[in-house]
Amino acid sequence: MKLASLVALLAASVVVLFSQDTNNNYRQVANRLIDAALADRAGMEKLTYLCDRIGNRLSGSPSLTRAIAWAAEQMKKDGLENVSTPRVMVPHWVRGSENAFIEEPVQRNLTILGLGGSIGTPRQGIVGAVVPVANFEELERKGRAGVEGKIVLFNAPYVSYGQTVIYRHSGPSRAAKLGAVATLVRSITPLAAQLPHTGALEYSNDAPKIPAAAVTIEDATLIQRLTDAGNTVTVHLQMEAHDEPDAEAANVIGEIRGSERPDEVVVMGGHIDSWDVGEGAQDDGSGIMAALEAAHLIHQLGLKPRRTIRVVFWVNEENGGAGGKAYREWAGAAVKDHVAAIEMDGGAETPVGFGITAGAQTAAAVARLRFVGTLLERIGAGAIAAGGGGADIAPIMAEGVPGLALRTTGAHYFDWHHTKADTVDKVDPEEFRRCIASMAVMAYMLADMPERVSAPAAVESR
Repeated sequence: MKLASLVALLAASVVVLFSQDTNNNYRQVANRLIDAALADRAGMEKLTYLCDRIGNRLSGSPSLTRAIAWAAEQMKKDGLENVSTPRVMVPHWVRGSENAFIEEPVQRNLTILGLGGSIGTPRQGIVGAVVPVANFEELERKGRAGVEGKIVLFNAPYVSYGQTVIYRHSGPSRAAKLGAVATLVRSITPLAAQLPHTGALEYSNDAPKIPAAAVTIEDATLIQRLTDAGNTVTVHLQMEAHDEPDAEAANVIGEIRGSERPDEVVVMGGHIDSWDVGEGAQDDGSGIMAALEAAHLIHQLGLKPRRTIRVVFWVNEENGGAGGKAYREWAGAAVKDHVAAIEMDGGAETPVGFGITAGAQTAAAVARLRFVGTLLERIGAGAIAAGGGGADIAPIMAEGVPGLALRTTGAHYFDWHHTKADTVDKVDPEEFRRCIASMAVMAYMLADMPERVSAPAAVESR
């Protein structure tokens, strides 16, 4: 028998055995969790408090410190055990004041947001002619002769976040290698709404650091039109952005202890930090509050899963990933006892299902979880497919822990992503409650089903 056929046969047998053993009981439990989630009001109240009363939560900020303390107390109020806040040192980037305007051939203010991690300009700012390029190939064709001493504008139309974000992430250093003095990046979004989108850049070691800021689609296309008409567009850019010494922060951790196998863990959560604009509602207040409320409902209903469900609010996802790395170190050799990790970091729009990555066992894991998908079909969240994970759980996934991600329609997520518009009014309560239901059912099933979703990987002690 061919290997592929054998894998398919084993996967099918897993589904049959799993559904025969658990169908009636688990369907009843899932319906109770879904009913509770769809009637829930507390989750949205907590998300609203986090966003409106604490606000955005950039690493190193006082508001992040307040959010961590509040979250730990909220976990205790919601019945979680072993609540702790293990210390994590995080980068502390400060935006400062910033502005930009076109000096020639017209006078026009530009709407900008400095990119996370950017350096600032000299106090008097930088003045330079703007060179628009649509991609890296066009940049390279212009070469040093066409770029040196100028400001490069990456005017790349949005294709998808994964494909287009490279201009924000790598563009500044690519331009600096050719002698550019600053970069402007067309915001990584499909929506033209006079709204700039920030996000992290990464300077390379083989190029000078230059200031970098996002501009709106409208401003990027204006500069392009003026240039195409034969004009030299001159821009004045002023930014006070700078780094301060690393600051102390923390991950926030709480548990529902398992009734039979408490050392085996299903971890779920999102990131508590956000960018310093908006309220961090969709990214990722909705993720952490959905995970917490899912655990709260499991506790309220008196459900006792075999394994431990651990809720984690990771810190510093946006500009460093220190929280995910610190969690891996905190777990130590016990990471081998992690049955699965679920990250919700794609907003709280209508859920459609889950993606899972489990290395060579991904196909079998997908097959095993399809029964869970049937439990979520009543809310339209039953699709189970390969491809899951997230930035915060990546360090433990690298050790063999299966990683899942809640998938949503994503209809508007990148309209608001990393902007001043990421506020709690963008979260539809009904969609949010469906996300809570999805997280609750998946976490409970992973924690209670008789077998692990995939065989544990060997992990070295650290």
